[in-house]
Amino acid sequence: MKLELHGITKRFGTFTANDHIDLVVEPGEIHCLLGENGAGKSTLMNVLYGLYQAEEGEILLDGVPQRFQGPGDAMRAGIGMVHQHFMLVDVFTVAENVMLGNEATKGGVFLDLDAASARVREISDRFGFDIDPDAVVEDLPVGVQQRVEIIKALSRDAEVLVFDEPTAVLTPQETDELMSIMRQLRDEGTAIIFITHKLREVREVADRITVIRLGKIVGEALPTASSEELATMMVGREVSLTVEKDPPTLGGEALVVTGLTVLNATGQAVVDDVSFEVRAGEILAVAGVQGNGQTELVEAMMGLQDHVQGSITLDGHELVGRSVRRILDAGVGFVPEDRNEDGLVAEFTIAENLMLDRSNGEPFVRRGAIRRGALAEFAAEKFEEFDVRASGIDVAVGRLSGGNQQKVVLARELSRDLRLFVAAQPTRGVDVGSIEFIHKRIVATRDEGVPVLVVSTELDEIAALADRILVMYRGRIVGIVPGDTSRRDLGLMMAGEAPAHEGSVA
Repeated sequence: MKLELHGITKRFGTFTANDHIDLVVEPGEIHCLLGENGAGKSTLMNVLYGLYQAEEGEILLDGVPQRFQGPGDAMRAGIGMVHQHFMLVDVFTVAENVMLGNEATKGGVFLDLDAASARVREISDRFGFDIDPDAVVEDLPVGVQQRVEIIKALSRDAEVLVFDEPTAVLTPQETDELMSIMRQLRDEGTAIIFITHKLREVREVADRITVIRLGKIVGEALPTASSEELATMMVGREVSLTVEKDPPTLGGEALVVTGLTVLNATGQAVVDDVSFEVRAGEILAVAGVQGNGQTELVEAMMGLQDHVQGSITLDGHELVGRSVRRILDAGVGFVPEDRNEDGLVAEFTIAENLMLDRSNGEPFVRRGAIRRGALAEFAAEKFEEFDVRASGIDVAVGRLSGGNQQKVVLARELSRDLRLFVAAQPTRGVDVGSIEFIHKRIVATRDEGVPVLVVSTELDEIAALADRILVMYRGRIVGIVPGDTSRRDLGLMMAGEAPAHEGSVA
């Protein structure tokens, strides 16, 4: 089935998310829609899938105009979508999930689970998925859950299949398997739209690439284009994708974590007996698929978890049991994984956000009053040093792009006398140009002799920054390996397999 989008325009108030977009996807083609977070890719696909209604433009399938009032209309027309966040009911079986919303019945009364199970087996056998229709979804690995999503779409005879950032929660091996599935679907004639911001994946699997920036199509390319060429199209200027760094100059053990265990509300150990150290002047990067205890590990270090056992010492001083304020005052800089929730106040100005964790005294507060002159001078200096793109320091942070918001967080946290720098998902939702800047600042911090702990689900980022890599799986450390460890070995560790070489397990 041939898909054509002509002049699609979608607005949210005065903001234009999609601006007269034209796109053609042929049967038997993997067409990649490449762009930064917030470029308008997912909005466009939500228009295609009937979740949003466009103000202008039309959708054609095999030359026939379509008008989708909701996802049901899109599915009946042959469009399927595999979402970044799975649309599955955890306590249902695979067969129950596949038939949900498209229930077959016996005699018009009883659900025909046998028919749903047979359909699952048929599609599973066809693509070599090896999925049990009676398995409960919550018991399946993430990669297998994604295959259930694909079976859901194919069970409704989807001829156009949209994958929206499908590799965000997969190991490298699971990503390779997904790409193999996409190629098989393509070879059987399915038209595939692959939405991503990951250049490596684009060049590996796409037949054609369309680049979208700020809601507009800015160019097309073939997968033979270099990563630098694609990045330049995404950003609108030349960027360097290589992190330049010298070997580390190591000092003594600065951060020492011993037997750290974090319990959740039900008493389950989400961080389980974790021990490691970070030396002055090195970057230790924590890798793993999201949801394997990394978030809770960082929160425990910052005093944000209540049920913590074990020890965390910085330069010999215990941090467990201290308040967040006392941990920050001990010289810990912290970039949280969700800057909007935990790192910024959207309604505050850039200047006000730059003093958030230092509003209890000098140099910005004296006798309970803000020293506006001192704050303005400091903010103007950091505004320029960190290349924040805005009209001035009095602009509300909520009006900035994701990359500029992250620069404000970074400027605040790196402008103190640091004894430890912790960065969780430091480039999540950040444009390629800002990623380049943020990586340089992290390396510069390490080169100043500060111990750095980086937590990231992006393997390219881990490989670019790390001097050593700690891999977590289900709350435990699988191993601690050198920074130049291969993606293949890291992927196996992220799936719970211990590293092969001696001396690498913590």
